[in-house]
Amino acid sequence: MSGGLDVLQMKEEDVLKFLAAGTHLGGTNLDFQMEQYVYKRKSDGVYIINLKKTWEKLLLAARAIVAIENPADVCVISSRNTGQRAVLKFASATGATTFHGRFTPGTFTNQIQAAFREPRLLIVTDPRADHQPLTEASYVNIPTIALCNTDSPLRYVDIAIPCNNKGHHSVGLMWWMLAREVMPDLYFYRDPEEIEKEEQAAAEKAGVGKEEFQGEWTTPAPEFAQPEVADWSEGVAVPSVPIQQFPAAPAPVKPGEVYTGEFLYGSSLPLCIMCAVIVSELNTFFPVPF
Repeated sequence: MSGGLDVLQMKEEDVLKFLAAGTHLGGTNLDFQMEQYVYKRKSDGVYIINLKKTWEKLLLAARAIVAIENPADVCVISSRNTGQRAVLKFASATGATTFHGRFTPGTFTNQIQAAFREPRLLIVTDPRADHQPLTEASYVNIPTIALCNTDSPLRYVDIAIPCNNKGHHSVGLMWWMLAREVMPDLYFYRDPEEIEKEEQAAAEKAGVGKEEFQGEWTTPAPEFAQPEVADWSEGVAVPSVPIQQFPAAPAPVKPGEVYTGEFLYGSSLPLCIMCAVIVSELNTFFPVPF
C-alpha cells in the first residue's frame, strides 16, 4: 500500500521503536483470521507479527480517520488500564471523543439516556475487552478500527491493526504512531513562507488588541453649577384651619353625690333620668321584641 510514495515508507527509526516496545510480539494463541498478519512462530510458542503489515494498516487507519470532517465524530475507547492514558492523549491531540474506563451499554443504541452518542468512526484498543461498543457499532453501521493481537477476534472489525495490545509500551506507541500520522502538519505539505506570513498576521492581530497605558487621566473635571433655589415655604399661602375648642373635663363625682353636670343634651338632669332618656331613644331606632 505504501510502496508508491517514499514519504509513506516505514523508516528505520520506526522499526526500532516497534522492536523496543515489543509491538511485534503476539500471543501464544492464534485466531484463524489473524494468520495473514503473522510472520513466524518462536520456539516458545509466541507468534511474531509482521511489522510491514502493521505499518500498512496503520496508514490505512490514519487515512480513514482524516476522512472525517469533524474530529469530534471519531470515538476512541479503551476499557483496559494500559490504554486509557494513551486514549486521552490521542483525543487531546486530534480532537476526538474519548470513552475511557467502563463503557455504558446503550451509548450508541439507546437514544433515551443522556450519554447517547452518534459517532462516525469507532477506534478500540482491544476487540475482546471492548466487545460491547463493537457490537453496538455493528447495530448502527459505524465503521470500526481496532488494535488486534494474534488471538483477537475480528468480528465487527473493519480495519485491524496487528500489534501487541497487551503491553503498556506497545499500546502507547501504537496510539502515538496513529496520532502522528493523523496530524495534518505531517500529512499535507506547507510552504515555509506561508507559515511565516500566517505567524506575522497572527502577531499583528494580537498586537492591535493591546493598548498602551496612557498614564493618569489629565482631563479637567467638569463643573456642575446649580442655580440657588429659594426657600420652598416663601410665597406660599398656608390656609388657616380653625382650632376646635373642647370643654374641660367635668369634676369627678364624690361618693354619695348625684351628678348634675352637663350631658349630651346640655341639660343638668340627674344621671338616672338621662340614662332613661337615652334608652328610650335607642328603642325607637332599634326596637327590641319582648
